[in-house]
Amino acid sequence: SLEDRCNRILRNMEASLTARDRVGIQDFVLLDPYTSESAFLDNLRKRFHENLIYTYIGTLLVSVNPYKDLGIYSKKQMDTYMGVNFFELPPHIYALADNVFRTMLSEFNNHFILISGESGSGKTEASKKILQFYAVSCPSTKLLNNVGDRLLLSNPVLEAFGNAKTLKNDNSSRFGKYMDIQFDYRGEAVGGHILSYLLEKSRVVHQNHGERNFHIFYQLVEGGEEDLLLWLGLERNCKNYRYLVQGDCAKVSSINDKSDWKTVRKALSVIDFSESDTEHLFAIIASVLHLGNLKFEADARGYATVKNYQELHWVSKLLGIPNQVLQQGLTHRKIEAKTEEVLSPFSVEHAVYARDALAKAIYGRTFNWLVNKINESLANQDSSRKMVIGLLDIYGFEQFCINYCNEKLQQLFIQLTLKSEQEEYELEGIEWELVPYFNNKIICDLVEEKFRGIVSLLDEECLRPGEATDLTFLEKMEEKIGGHPHFVMQHSKNAIIKHCFPSSEPDSKKRPETVVTQFKSSLVGLTEILMSKEPWYVRCIKPNEAKQPAKFDDVLVRHQIKYLGLMEHLRVRRAGFAYRRRYEIFLQRYKALCPDTWPNWKGTPEEGVRCLIKHLGYKTDEYKFGRTKIFIRHPRTLFATEDAFQVCKHQLGMLNSVKVIILSITIATRIQAKYKGWRVKEDYLRQKEAATKIENCWRGLMARKERERRAWAVKVIKKFIKGFMTRNQPACIDNSEYLAYVRQNYLTRLKENLPKTVLEMGSWLTPPPILKEVSELLQNIYIRYLVRQFVREITPQRKAQLLLKAQTSSMFKGKKESYPFSVCRPFVDTRIALEDINLKVRQTVQHEHIKYSVPVVKYDRNGFRPRLRQLIFTQEAAYLVEETKIKQRIDYSSLKGTK
Repeated sequence: SLEDRCNRILRNMEASLTARDRVGIQDFVLLDPYTSESAFLDNLRKRFHENLIYTYIGTLLVSVNPYKDLGIYSKKQMDTYMGVNFFELPPHIYALADNVFRTMLSEFNNHFILISGESGSGKTEASKKILQFYAVSCPSTKLLNNVGDRLLLSNPVLEAFGNAKTLKNDNSSRFGKYMDIQFDYRGEAVGGHILSYLLEKSRVVHQNHGERNFHIFYQLVEGGEEDLLLWLGLERNCKNYRYLVQGDCAKVSSINDKSDWKTVRKALSVIDFSESDTEHLFAIIASVLHLGNLKFEADARGYATVKNYQELHWVSKLLGIPNQVLQQGLTHRKIEAKTEEVLSPFSVEHAVYARDALAKAIYGRTFNWLVNKINESLANQDSSRKMVIGLLDIYGFEQFCINYCNEKLQQLFIQLTLKSEQEEYELEGIEWELVPYFNNKIICDLVEEKFRGIVSLLDEECLRPGEATDLTFLEKMEEKIGGHPHFVMQHSKNAIIKHCFPSSEPDSKKRPETVVTQFKSSLVGLTEILMSKEPWYVRCIKPNEAKQPAKFDDVLVRHQIKYLGLMEHLRVRRAGFAYRRRYEIFLQRYKALCPDTWPNWKGTPEEGVRCLIKHLGYKTDEYKFGRTKIFIRHPRTLFATEDAFQVCKHQLGMLNSVKVIILSITIATRIQAKYKGWRVKEDYLRQKEAATKIENCWRGLMARKERERRAWAVKVIKKFIKGFMTRNQPACIDNSEYLAYVRQNYLTRLKENLPKTVLEMGSWLTPPPILKEVSELLQNIYIRYLVRQFVREITPQRKAQLLLKAQTSSMFKGKKESYPFSVCRPFVDTRIALEDINLKVRQTVQHEHIKYSVPVVKYDRNGFRPRLRQLIFTQEAAYLVEETKIKQRIDYSSLKGTK
C-alpha cells in the first residue's frame, strides 16, 4: 500500500541521513579533523562495532580483524563488486581487487598489492580473499581453471610448511611471500610466480611456551595414513617428538590437523607433485623429527657418541645416507690443513648444536625447493608479454630483519604515494602544495649504510678476532658447525636432499654471508620489483590481543595506527583537497539538485558541474576545476551536498510512485474500455452508459481517497525532513514526532544488541544526541544488573581468586608495563603445592613460613639452555632451588632501593 511504501521510504531516509553519525565515515579522506589521531581512532571504532571492518584512505584499504565470520565473502558479494566504480559501494577488499584488475586491463601495466600489519591482524586471510576473487572473477577456460586451482591450492601447501601457531595467531606466517599473478591481454590468469623471504628456521628446533612448530609436522603425525607412518618410523603421538613439545601445546582447539592434512595431500596432487616427490618430501619431514630425538653421551675421553642408534637408523634410512657417514658428520668436524684432512671430535654440547643446525638447514632448503616446485607448476608457457598483479604479504614477527623490512617498505610507500598524488595534481593542472611528513630515510640509512650501518657492524662482529662473547660464540658455532653437515648431505640418495645440497657448495672458499646481509640483498631486489609496478595497499589492524570479537582495544589500535603510517598517508592524501571525482560521475550523481541539469544536461560534463555548483552556492575557496575532475577542499562541503541529494532522491522516489499509480489506473481504464467496446453490441449501449456512470462515480470516490492519502504522505515526509533538520534544537512542534521516532528506534535496537557481559560494555550502541543522558543512565543501570547477576553466580573459589586479583592490582597497577595483559589470566594454578616441594628443602625453610612458590626457568649464558628451578618466598627470604639443592638465599633485609 501507499502507506507502507511511505513508511519504508521514511526508514530508508532516516538510515541514510543518520548513518554517518552512527557508523562513521567510510573514507578517512573525508574526515574533517583529519590531523586528529583521536578522531581517526573514533571513526575506526564506530565502524568496527557496526561490523564494518573496511575503511578507505583514498585507495588504501584499512582492514580490522573481526575475529568472527561476517558472511561478506560469498560468490554473490564477488558479483556485486565486479566492474563497479571503486567508491560506488561500501569499502571491501573485493572492491580493491576489482579496481586493481580493471586498472591493469585499461592501462596495460603492472601492479602490486602490499598487505601489512602485525601478527594476527588478518594479512594471510586478506591475501586469500584477493586470490579467491581473481580465481572466480577472471575469464576462464579449462587451461585457465587449472592455473586458478593451482594458485589457490599453493596457499594451503605454503601455509602447512611455512605457518605455525604463535601466542598472537594460530596461523601465523613465519616467512615473507611475494606472489605474481600473470594475466594475458584479455584478463585471463595464465601463470604465477612466488618469492619467499626469511623463513624462521629456528622454529624447527625451538618453540616458546604456548607456540608450535610448523603445521606440517603435526599434520603428518595426526593425519598421516597408518602405512605411511609405519614406513616413516613415526608414531601417532606428537608428544613423542622433542621438536614438537617444547611449546607444550601440540593440540590446539582451533586447528584440525587431520582435516588440514587431507587438504595438503589433495593440493600436492593438483600442483603436479609426483608420487616420488611426495614420498621424498615426507621422508625429509619425518627425518627432522627423528633427528630431534637423537641423543648424545660422552665417552671416557669426554667426546660425543650417539646414544640412541634406532633414531640414527631412521634418519639414515629416510635421507638415504650411510649410517657411518651420518654418525661421523654429527660427532666430528673435518679440519683441512694444506693437503691433510683431520677429523676433530665434538663434545656433547657441540654435537647437539650440530644436530639442530642440520635440522634447520634441511628444513630451510627443503622449503626453498618446495617454493621452486610450486613455481614450476605455475609457470606460464607463453613467452609473449604479460601483465602482472603482485601480492606482497609481509609477516609480522618482531625481529630486526622484519623491522628493517617494514621501515624500507614504509619509505617506498611514502615516496610512491607522494609521487602519485603530485602527478595527479600536475595532470589536472592543480597547484601542488608541499606536504610535511616524517622521512624515515634516516632510519633506513642507520641500518643499511655501508661501513657504518647496523648490518655492516654485525658482519664485522662475526669476523672479529679476540676474546669471544656469548654472542660471537654462538655466531661462530653456527658458522663452523651449522655448515658442516651439508658435506654429509652429499651422500644422500633422497632426490630432494641431493638437489638442495649441491656437491659444489663445500668447495667454495668464500665466506658465507650472514642472514641479515642475505636479507638485505633480497630486500633490495624486492624494492626494485615493486618500484617497477603501480602500488595498492591493504593495512591490517588487530583490535585486541585476546582474539575476541566485538572487543576494541584503543591503546593497541592507536599503536598500530602510528607504526603503519596511516596518519602520514592521510595527511598526504588531504594535501589541499579531500575529494576529487571525474566531471561525468559527479554530475550523474548530483544533477537532480539543480533544475538546469535535471533530468538531462545537454552540454559537456564540466559545464554541467559548473552550473550545478553555482546553483548549490559553493564558495570559491572550496573547490577547483581540473582538466577532467572537480577537486573539493573540505569534507563538510561534500557532506552537505550528499545530504541534500538524499532528501531529493526520496522526494523524487515518492513523486515517481504517485505517477506510476496514476499511469496504471489510466492504462487499465483504457484497456477495459477498449475491451468492452469490442464486446458490447449496439443493443447494450444504454446499459454501457449506465455502467460508465457508476464506474465514474466509483473512480471519483477512489481518486478522492487517493488524493487524501497522498496529501497525508506529503505532510508526513515534510514533517520528517523538517524534524531531521531541527533534530539538534530543543524539542518543539517541528521535531517532536521525529524525536519520538528516534527514541523508539534507538531503544528497539539497544534491546536487540545488549552486551552479554560487563567486559563487552564497549559495544554499547552509540546514542543520538537527544538520548545521550538517557543512554548513560541505562548503561549504569545495566552494568549494576550484570554485576549483581555475576555476583549471584560466582563460586567461593572464584571469589577468593578475584580477591587475590584485587590485592595484586593494588601492588602492580600502573607500575608494571605488562600488567594489563595479565589481568585476565588466573595464576593460582601456576603455584607449586607444598607437597610438590622437595622434603629436604621444605624442612630447611619450613620454620620461616613459606608464603609463595612458583616454577621458573633459568637460561645458561653458554648456549641459552633452559634449566628448571623453583622460586620460594618465605616470611624472611627468597630461595632459588634446583631439585633437592638450595642454589641461593636472598635475605629481604639485604635488599636496598628507592620507591
